[in-house]
Amino acid sequence: MTEATFQNWEAADKKRNGRSLKRLLDIVLALVLLVPVIPALAVLYVVVLVKDGRPFIYRSRRNTSFDQEFDLMKIRTMRTVPAHENVGITGGHKKGRITKLGRYLRNHRLDELPQLWNVLKGEMSFVGPRPPEPRYVAACPEIYQQVLLDRPGITGMASIIFHSHEEKMLAECNSQQESEDVYVRRCIPRKAHLDMIYHRNKSPMLDIYVLYLTAAKLLPLPGRRAARIRGQ
Repeated sequence: MTEATFQNWEAADKKRNGRSLKRLLDIVLALVLLVPVIPALAVLYVVVLVKDGRPFIYRSRRNTSFDQEFDLMKIRTMRTVPAHENVGITGGHKKGRITKLGRYLRNHRLDELPQLWNVLKGEMSFVGPRPPEPRYVAACPEIYQQVLLDRPGITGMASIIFHSHEEKMLAECNSQQESEDVYVRRCIPRKAHLDMIYHRNKSPMLDIYVLYLTAAKLLPLPGRRAARIRGQ
């Protein structure tokens, strides 16, 4: 066996062990969070049905890898429309469809609570790139062949650093075509850059740090970077 072959095997073994540990941590955290999340979802189910009616869950087709898709689950935050009208990214042209309750759920990330089920099924992780719609994978295959080397996450580097900028850019769009153009041309490459920084440096400690900064968006947690994430 050559030295190069041994090093390749050793690197592959470390990669497999890293994935196994990350998956184990995902399962353990998801099971722990189910304790408070299940009653919270029960309360939100009643509130959403009273305020906005059915359906409670919105399913969106996304990619879990470059060539595999799954149904991402969220609490519905927008008024329903025919399927052919509900395509593409949410820009300013769709803001009138977001309900008052839906805006609150989005601002506090409560609409993403059902994604614990996606994590338990192995379709998502807690930390990773946000899962893209198949239309964007088809539009930017070179980018997503790299980004989707990691299992998509509920949160990630791009989510905590670029999300607010993305929302501002898309909020200024007045049509579906404009939203698509801004998202593909300006948002996807910037998010991919941050996701690849995560890919090159990923570790359990980095995942914990990303989760901490995600929580800092909603809670007054200490730290200069946490304060910066809150916009202070």
